[in-house]
Amino acid sequence: MNIIYGDLIDLAKKAKFDVIIHGCNCFCTMGAGIAKSIKKEFPKAYAEDCKTIKGDRTKLGTYTKVKIENENGSFYIINAYTQYNWNTNKISADYEAIKSVFSKIKKEFYGKKIAYPMIGAGLARGDWKIISNIIDDCLKQEDHTLVKYQKNS
Repeated sequence: MNIIYGDLIDLAKKAKFDVIIHGCNCFCTMGAGIAKSIKKEFPKAYAEDCKTIKGDRTKLGTYTKVKIENENGSFYIINAYTQYNWNTNKISADYEAIKSVFSKIKKEFYGKKIAYPMIGAGLARGDWKIISNIIDDCLKQEDHTLVKYQKNS
């Protein structure tokens, strides 16, 4: 796992990655964290999320995707269903769902430059040590980068 500091959305718009992944709940909200920013910057990603059934537990471990094209190139946004609920004080990150999503991403996006925030470790309260080990295991030999948020100055 490569680690850099920056703004994942700005880096994506500059076509620094082929694929960016963010964690979503199964209720089509994208109302907080990086999902909220993605919803605002890339409404197509939210529209793709809304094509799924709200509250459908079977979405866990799957994802929707949308291709974004701009003057710098193109990239995919992955809406990764890594938690069922969002409105809880408990850990809502689902480690098996995270493993399932990243295993599927490796198959579909083999050889691509992949980036993500600390999926499941923020608002979903998951243990980043566990999550990062899952991601590293699933994306072995892939070019993948954790982008730790740092506001551009």
